[in-house]
Amino acid sequence: MIDQLRVGFVPLLDMAPLAVAREMGFAAEEGIALDLIRASSWSMLRDMLVFGQVEAAQMLAPVPIAMAMGLGGAATRLDILQVLSVNGDVIGLSQRLATRMRAAGYGFDFHDARAARTALVGAAEGPLRIGIPFPFSTHAELVSYWLTGAELEYELATIPPPQMVEALARGEIDAFCVGEPWGSVAVDAGVGTLVLPSRAIWAVAPEKVLAVRHDWSEANPALTGRLMRAVWRAARWLHQSGNRGVAADILARPDYVNAPVEVLERALSGNMVISPAGDLRRVPDMIRFFEGAASFPWRSQAAWFAAQMADRFNLDRAASIAAASSICRTDLYRRNLRSAGADLPGASEKLEGSLHHATAVASEQGQMILSPDAFFDSRVFDLLAPH
Repeated sequence: MIDQLRVGFVPLLDMAPLAVAREMGFAAEEGIALDLIRASSWSMLRDMLVFGQVEAAQMLAPVPIAMAMGLGGAATRLDILQVLSVNGDVIGLSQRLATRMRAAGYGFDFHDARAARTALVGAAEGPLRIGIPFPFSTHAELVSYWLTGAELEYELATIPPPQMVEALARGEIDAFCVGEPWGSVAVDAGVGTLVLPSRAIWAVAPEKVLAVRHDWSEANPALTGRLMRAVWRAARWLHQSGNRGVAADILARPDYVNAPVEVLERALSGNMVISPAGDLRRVPDMIRFFEGAASFPWRSQAAWFAAQMADRFNLDRAASIAAASSICRTDLYRRNLRSAGADLPGASEKLEGSLHHATAVASEQGQMILSPDAFFDSRVFDLLAPH
């Protein structure tokens, strides 16, 4: 029996596990016909999921967390089944800002977030308008965290990812934080220069998650598991470097991301072109889908987002962290992916920002190695510590 599942997405590189699950047969192996439905904005996709127009969705990691905290006006509980992608965002600047920074001696190393922040503050001639895809997003949290304490006035402006390049070209924004390939598209259009990858701010920032309505997953436990396994196997396939060219070909199609293959390959390979002049930067782990327990829905990562939003919106921190932790379905991840061969961590939370080198951790198969996860300012976030 084949079950049809409608899954929503926004055209970005990090929807790759969904496209691959469909195109490479992983969904079919689980008896699922994936109907991938494109949304033009994150608010549209959220509403499609909330009102049952899709059963699951690629979702900005902080969106279900914000909803659990009572932010955004939608009371429906969404559960995070697994992480779809880690990293994959870039911060880009207008050519005017980039030119001023170069004139002051900044070399655009595409690595040092402290130096980039100092250079940006020095180049700003007044308040900056920074484009982000959604108010509750990894982009918003990373930009806010990065600029905390900087002597810089700025406001965040919500712009759907496919429209970010045009907004920069028209001068509606001075800078942006957006998922690939739209930063690279701005470079190729000659209107922007990239200053940082998101991993320079937080080395393993969860970007997109696979989200479902809580009531749907409760009513469809077997189908939920089949969907999770199909997506997990697709992520494992994406991890194999020899498959990335095929992945770029798939994603370039008009019904998916609709961007040039070579642009998609940049982020998949970590070989980034950061300026219209063709400056190249090598970025290991520019985007990750699988290795280093990338797909595990760590409660501590959700708690970090919750703590950041609680501070910005003057909400109770402890209650916000508890709400965020409750929707990370580590129980379903363990139950449904053990049979697929997933190595499962011995804990569901960790000290975020504490790892500065690859580290082996306790797991069921004894083979789990976590990648460095440092924040640019070397802070460590402890979910269990009093706040």
